[in-house]
Amino acid sequence: MGQTIAELQAALQQSQANEARYRLLLEHSSEISWMADCATLQLTWLSPAAERQFGYTLETAQALAAGLLKDLQGRLTRYAEGDLSRRRLLREAELAHADGHMVPVEIESTLILDSSGVPATVVGVVRDLSARRELAVQQKKFASMLSHEFRTPLSTIDGAVQRLEMTGTHHDEATRKRYRKIQTAVDRMLAMLDEYLSPERMASIGRERQANEINPSMLLQTAAEQAQRRRKDVSVKTQGLPQWMRCDPAGMRLCLEILLDNAIKYTEDNIPIELVGRIATEGGVELLVRDHGAGIPEAELPHVFDKAYRGSNAVGVTGSGLGLYMARSVVDVHGGTVTARNLSESGTEFRIWLPVAANAGKNLAPADASSDNSRDAT
Repeated sequence: MGQTIAELQAALQQSQANEARYRLLLEHSSEISWMADCATLQLTWLSPAAERQFGYTLETAQALAAGLLKDLQGRLTRYAEGDLSRRRLLREAELAHADGHMVPVEIESTLILDSSGVPATVVGVVRDLSARRELAVQQKKFASMLSHEFRTPLSTIDGAVQRLEMTGTHHDEATRKRYRKIQTAVDRMLAMLDEYLSPERMASIGRERQANEINPSMLLQTAAEQAQRRRKDVSVKTQGLPQWMRCDPAGMRLCLEILLDNAIKYTEDNIPIELVGRIATEGGVELLVRDHGAGIPEAELPHVFDKAYRGSNAVGVTGSGLGLYMARSVVDVHGGTVTARNLSESGTEFRIWLPVAANAGKNLAPADASSDNSRDAT
């Protein structure tokens, strides 16, 4: 009998020691532990971390309880109907702090059954995801910065190689083979950037790589359709364009949007605007944006692409002077040029020239090689 009492005392001491350890863990844990009664759908216990992190005690935790016990009744109903997957749940949500701001959290909870197998209590923990979310944002920013730092020189090399291929038809086969090897290496590096460093890829594993070529006729047509929302008389004419040209589609769309915006802002509403796409006389592709307005003072033409430059006709017109500078920057990394000139009759013509190598796209047989095939978008 004396041995039994000693064993009971030892067991009690061990239990008290374990309780003290658990209490220490709960008091100093960064996770919020909680319990709720399944019959009353009320919180019955909150760990001290709730007050440290959210400013709530059990007595003042109504707002916290609303988030923790959201849909608990439906969960209990589904469990009673045989959906055993509802016994343990892990979900992300936002819970209201006592000062009103929302905190991103992960909530893990488990239904505790009584002797009859009926849920009696739900226990769970809450983990603050703020630091994890901030880390993810910083990782995304870092990946974006690193991707940009690599992509800019690679795009420059890409454009330069296309230009060499286009203008180097007289070069020997060994030299042209080296061009193709450089192009292949650039493609591989760009694919690796998309695979490992693009923010989109990090955010959504499995998403397809973004296209790096576009149908130039469709590029002009889409740009015209968007511009027609602001200026009805915007037309498109194309001649001999390839079916595909190698470029950054988003960048080229931005260039055309900037040039069209410029034409619309600095001409009267009744002035027509033309978009022209064709093979350039020196090779490559040229995309033209023409208006028939008052033109640009000749002394200002050399400066229109300068950073933050605004001409004398910009008085009263909103803008920062960065649009044309951005357009030139995009074209530069493609190995091309963008220029402006006044037309002899009236108006201004902006010209984007891009090097298009003989094997730059999916299929460079001209989409409209059989005829002039001019068309107007009305």
